[in-house]
Amino acid sequence: MFENLSDKLQATFEKLARKGRLSDSDVDAGLRDVRLALLEADVNYRVVKDFIAAVRERAIGSEVAKSLSPAQQIVKIVHQELVRMLGQPAKLNLAGQPPYVIMLVGLQGSGKTTMAAKLALFLRRDGHKPLLVAADPYRPAAIAQLEVLGKQLDIPVHSEDIQVKPADVCAHAVQRASGGAHSVVILDTAGRLQIDDAMMDELEEIKRRVKPVEILLVADSMTGQEAVRVAEGFNSRLGVTGLILTKVDGDARGGAALSIRSVTGVPIKFMGVGEKIDALEPFYPDRLASRILGMGDVLSLIEKAETTFDQEQALKMEEKLRTASFDLEDFRQQLREIKKMGPLDQLLEMIPGLGQATRKLPTDLTERQMKRVEAIINSMTNEERHNPHLLNGSRKRRIAQGSGTSVPEVNQLLNQFRDMQRMMKQLSSGKGKGLLSMFQ
Repeated sequence: MFENLSDKLQATFEKLARKGRLSDSDVDAGLRDVRLALLEADVNYRVVKDFIAAVRERAIGSEVAKSLSPAQQIVKIVHQELVRMLGQPAKLNLAGQPPYVIMLVGLQGSGKTTMAAKLALFLRRDGHKPLLVAADPYRPAAIAQLEVLGKQLDIPVHSEDIQVKPADVCAHAVQRASGGAHSVVILDTAGRLQIDDAMMDELEEIKRRVKPVEILLVADSMTGQEAVRVAEGFNSRLGVTGLILTKVDGDARGGAALSIRSVTGVPIKFMGVGEKIDALEPFYPDRLASRILGMGDVLSLIEKAETTFDQEQALKMEEKLRTASFDLEDFRQQLREIKKMGPLDQLLEMIPGLGQATRKLPTDLTERQMKRVEAIINSMTNEERHNPHLLNGSRKRRIAQGSGTSVPEVNQLLNQFRDMQRMMKQLSSGKGKGLLSMFQ
């Protein structure tokens, strides 16, 4: 989402870095570029004005003048002010006696139903027993969609006849969850194409009947400043306790994500970062600010790996790496595990310094390369994957034909794999002890 903004900010900082010592006019020129970049990203005008004023006050002062690297100091100030703009990280308020009722609200098309399932999966991984509630009798197939998602995730869904009032459906679901059957109740409420009194009256009735601990507004990041206006409307009537931004992985300019917290005062709690059902991240302002400034997000990358990789399998793989017995079957398994973590270009952007470099490549290049490698390995027999030295000319031709590649591509993969094996043997034999010590 923040590609254009990130590129323009990095270009501005590189321009400042080339100047060495910075005069007040250099700082002002740089901040003009930052201001234009934020406005072009559809950030709210008032938010931009306050942000630039705060950065300028610090950048013109001794904080930058006395710095050995003024440009880096300005990057640091911009990062800190971005974090301040985005607000403090906010967790769900799951205190007191369960069941905890979480009410999802938002306009039609914002992704509430899918988000209800994503949130249920997230909370189940955190040790809760969620119950999904289909409280939208108006949108065609809304109830069926939630039931299908619930079945996929093996999470129960409470639904009733479309003639039953949504407030009654929600009240019945909370009664069902009481007594320890479910610790969290997630209400998928109805939306409209725009805010109207009938919708708000219904939502206020649900709030009065079930007393939710959280009222989370699901806001579509792709709608730009309209998302900010929607948030203000819902907050004025319902007292929204948190925001979930969807489609953060899309190609919108990102202004809503940077504006919505400052304008409404409501904390962002989650971000939807993809179409997969597990593509939901808790919101960390410092991590998002680092991504915007091209600094990567290693912590989120580690957390993705921890939730994706099986711990026992990881220990076995560590032993194979340590003893240099890692083969092509293991390599194929690792490729599959990496693919579960999400699109490769998103993962690479979390690594400091790689985000901008990977954006210069064709968008599907890395994915195509992974598919080609996996196709080559899949075309081998099980014996060949465990013993690559068996691969003679005729076998390579068969593999190339079966994978839709060429013999040189098969040779390239095998050469790269042998290089990796040699490096592992050096590390395990002690020759790489000096290198290993750097990471201890």
